Amino acid sequence: MRTPRTIAVVAHQRKTLDGGLDELRRRLTEKDVKKLIWYEVPKSRKAPKKVRKALSRKPDLLVVWGGDGMVQRTLDVVAGSDVPVAIMPAGTGNLFATNLGVPESLEKAVEIAFTGQHRRVDLGKVNGEHFAVMAGVGFDGAMIKDADGALKDRLGKLAYVWTGIRHVKGEAPRTKIKVDGTTWFDDAASCVLIGNVGTITGGIHAFDDAVPDDGWLDVGVATAQGALQWARALGTMAVKRSDSSPFVRTTRARRIEVTLDSKLEYELDGGARARTRHFTVSVVPAAVTLCVPAAP
Repeated sequence: MRTPRTIAVVAHQRKTLDGGLDELRRRLTEKDVKKLIWYEVPKSRKAPKKVRKALSRKPDLLVVWGGDGMVQRTLDVVAGSDVPVAIMPAGTGNLFATNLGVPESLEKAVEIAFTGQHRRVDLGKVNGEHFAVMAGVGFDGAMIKDADGALKDRLGKLAYVWTGIRHVKGEAPRTKIKVDGTTWFDDAASCVLIGNVGTITGGIHAFDDAVPDDGWLDVGVATAQGALQWARALGTMAVKRSDSSPFVRTTRARRIEVTLDSKLEYELDGGARARTRHFTVSVVPAAVTLCVPAAP
């Protein structure tokens, strides 16, 4: 892989990793780089405008600094482009980077950007917006919404556990799920997840067979209600295949339609979105090029 001569960086100012953005700038400029284009944003939702500006300058490599929310916002704009993206995992969970084998080390992440291999990977798409890790509704969406903000800043991954306990109460709405045009589930469900990778929010390994470049999305529905059933379901997922739990059902599909009896928040890659009763998810094969560790 040739050394990129023009590099664009889009960075979340509030996220940190090792020596921070000053170290990132130093490590990039010590390479044989002709031009370094630099943008910083205070919030991930402000990233798309800067990413579009970066792409208009035709970089050889786009570096994104931040967590899963920042990566999601970036890839949503990059989708369909040939510009390779290198992730600097500076967030709380860094699930997409972890699933791709990019470590939480600035030195190693930069080295992967320059000497790793390029891997074309899929994205999911829901309501016109791309995601890299997962989309979720129900227990997970409400959990993410409450965990976002100051609580997540203070507790990190534990914020999801704390808020999760608070959301295992109440009735599970009746949920109808169609996969590739066929009704697959029609019953009460406390959580619906659609994943592009295996490890999701909170480090839970939800989809045992998920691969981000196979042209499929993995679908999971949980029927657990109450703290006891959720504890049993999560315990099973920790030591066995997730679909071996009596409260979990999984399948794979290219298009998924979800209809709920009542409105619930949904989330994309750790970011809460609007309340909804219906959403459609589809896979976008080979949507983006990522810098990943070179094969041994």
